[in-house]
Amino acid sequence: MKIAIIGAGNMGGAVVRGLAEGRSVAASDIYVSNPSTAKLDALKRDYPTMHTTTDNRAVVADADVVILAVKPWKVEAVLEEIKPVLDYERQAVASMVGGLGFAQLDEWLDKGDGLLPATYLLIPNTAIATLSSMTFLAVRRTSAAMDDAMVAIFSELGEVMVVEESQIGAATSLASCGIAYALRYIRAAMEGGVELGIRADDAKHIVMQTLRGAVDVLAANGTHPEAEIDRVTTPGGLTIKGLNAMEAAGFTHSVIEGLRASTPKQKK
Repeated sequence: MKIAIIGAGNMGGAVVRGLAEGRSVAASDIYVSNPSTAKLDALKRDYPTMHTTTDNRAVVADADVVILAVKPWKVEAVLEEIKPVLDYERQAVASMVGGLGFAQLDEWLDKGDGLLPATYLLIPNTAIATLSSMTFLAVRRTSAAMDDAMVAIFSELGEVMVVEESQIGAATSLASCGIAYALRYIRAAMEGGVELGIRADDAKHIVMQTLRGAVDVLAANGTHPEAEIDRVTTPGGLTIKGLNAMEAAGFTHSVIEGLRASTPKQKK
């Protein structure tokens, strides 16, 4: 499968690198466009057979799937530019643009002849560059073969969950924004460790390994987090005192409010 990515910023570049490191798509089958050349030059250095250009129309010509990884306010202009050269019977379009729904994509992709391409809403997170993304995929007007191919490709870059369009906003908050929230917890725990007398690098290592352990325990046991918390807390113990202090400071409420605030309002 040949894949074109328009936009090589933080997310677009992460997807490009993840795809190039996976098994299903060769670097020579990846086509990337970006307005500035610095990011393209960096990709070309790391993956010499990758195709890079500043010409959006040229990059989509031979692609099976065109991935939009541009800022929301640029989408309409980019689609106006490339849709004359898109073949809707052969090519699919996948949008990584937060808050953009299928109805708006249809409007901007409409050539006036009633034909529309297979479309996807594709929401990974930046861990896709290290093949450990949580990626969400919403599907419209596609074939089973193309759907299977998309799931297979992005499953190599982490985990894929196929969801309804109505779930994309919440999924974005939990995973795409959520990776920043997890990193902020690590930073906060590091600062706490330093205050308690542990060197910053050691504190980071301890917290990272503790989070890995927590995830592994949940995955291995299939339990609810609270069940595993009960295994750690003892009556009158230090852990329950720490948990209660965090809750008194608004820990759970802050997490929920952050997720609410970062859930994009889907443009129908």
